[in-house]
Amino acid sequence: MGQFFEAIPESLIKWILAQKVFWVATAPLSSSGHVNVSPKGGEHFGVIDTKTFWYLDLTGSGNETISHLYEPNNGRITVMFNAFEGPPRIVRLFGHGTVLEKQTPEFQAFVKKHEVKLLPGARSIILVNIHQAASSCGFSVPFFEFKEWRTTLDEHFAKRVAKYENGDAKESMERYWALKNSDSIDGLPGLDIARKAAKEEHITPLVKGVGVLAPPKKYAEPGRSFGVLHLILVAIISSLATAFFLPSLLALTQIPR
Repeated sequence: MGQFFEAIPESLIKWILAQKVFWVATAPLSSSGHVNVSPKGGEHFGVIDTKTFWYLDLTGSGNETISHLYEPNNGRITVMFNAFEGPPRIVRLFGHGTVLEKQTPEFQAFVKKHEVKLLPGARSIILVNIHQAASSCGFSVPFFEFKEWRTTLDEHFAKRVAKYENGDAKESMERYWALKNSDSIDGLPGLDIARKAAKEEHITPLVKGVGVLAPPKKYAEPGRSFGVLHLILVAIISSLATAFFLPSLLALTQIPR
């Protein structure tokens, strides 16, 4: 049976830190925006206290989480863990996230204070201020046996960094971020450093989404989109206005003889 808490129970912290993978879910405020779920694997996350969770955010082709956390009046985030071995269990951490971008003083201070081991593809640290935690059974989650960590991402970006340090300016992480991490799929701003690099180096960010149902070029802000019901309402009001006021207007325009 599910249980809810205002903070992470002390009894669950050791279990959380022992997990090999977790999921992060975020969404834009607009109902027309795309909900995002990202898998996170590795040992680079932690629990600072019962109200604060963090993880090292690694570079990828997308940046939905960062964009949603940056959106004004948003910042909602849910982190989910589940047991693949031992007794079944699911744990969710509900909260608001903060982005500490690499190369910022806040990022550097956090890394130093908490002795975070940085990886070649690191681009930010995500801090989650938790206001609700929940545990549930997880009876339907299958067993999986952990084999080993994947090293592909680390190796890829280590090679990129090495090329850049050897003089190939095109291999800079900033250029990669500018191309792929400047915007979300809905057009929300992404990494600050990516947008700055895109502007300074005249890089056109990658267009995300394809087909007739691809996101519009301009993000539909909450409360500013119009649906079918809105159009019907406008049509009804226009018809009523015409029926009641048009005869009076015609009468006033009659020229006396």
